[in-house]
Amino acid sequence: MIYSMTGYASATRELVAASGTGGVSVSVELRTVNSRFLDLNFRMPEDVRVVEPTLREMLMNKLSRGKVDIRVNLQRSEQSANAGAINRDALAQLAQLERAVLDTFPEAGRLRTGEILRWPGVLAESGIAPETLRDTVLACGKQAIADLIDVRAREGAQLATMLLGNVTEMETIVTKITPLVPELIARHQQKIVERLQEALGIAAPDGAATIVSREEINERIRQEVTMYGIRIDIAEELSRLTAHLNETRHVIEKGGKVGKRLDFMMQELNREANTLGSKAAAKELADSSMTLKLLIEQMREQVQNLE
Repeated sequence: MIYSMTGYASATRELVAASGTGGVSVSVELRTVNSRFLDLNFRMPEDVRVVEPTLREMLMNKLSRGKVDIRVNLQRSEQSANAGAINRDALAQLAQLERAVLDTFPEAGRLRTGEILRWPGVLAESGIAPETLRDTVLACGKQAIADLIDVRAREGAQLATMLLGNVTEMETIVTKITPLVPELIARHQQKIVERLQEALGIAAPDGAATIVSREEINERIRQEVTMYGIRIDIAEELSRLTAHLNETRHVIEKGGKVGKRLDFMMQELNREANTLGSKAAAKELADSSMTLKLLIEQMREQVQNLE
């Protein structure tokens, strides 16, 4: 199985305060796009920032490439939104207690701001322990990551089907033109022979046979045609194309982290297709080369999205 680098997943859980009033909705969203490396970007409230290293480790254990945006949202209910507000009644009671103590013990120090805020009841509580909130964020993160893997796997399966379809089409083209190559080369060579014979016949008419014999002219024609045939012979390119297509199919069907490997294979396929086009001595070969390059370019664009 191969995996796409693009995908989206989210997970949400509701927390209810122990008092039964108020609560917090915790959600984790993951968005991924293609990237050469694994790039993690976190956006989360400071009160759950402590879970970032754990989430980072969880993602690194499951993903190897892609730019990942991780957003943690905490949506508090109206009752919970008031958490952290100062309880004026409790504050007044504390002030009264402090005055009573100072009246009895004048040398006693006054309460500091931090001590006042930590005094039970001075700050309204949401009723949800910080540990519970952090554990819920991690649970949502775990579920979102699992869903993201499923999304990337489904898209990867679709891409694999498309890529294998292109490979099959290219294999068909190579199979079709391979047996035509000797005939096309022979036919083109015959045209060259006729043109050379005509040109040399004019340059060396029968009356000039004492200068350049017909045997020498025919030998020169044979040499030129042979050299030209070597230059336009594409058997080696077709052989390498077949080998590269076989390897590409093997990599896709084997699955795993195939993105970089397939990107390299696209470079090799494109090189052979370009050489095939530059050596094409007939319209059939030139058309086949153009079709191969179009199919390879389609694959190259999709391969960029594979992990």
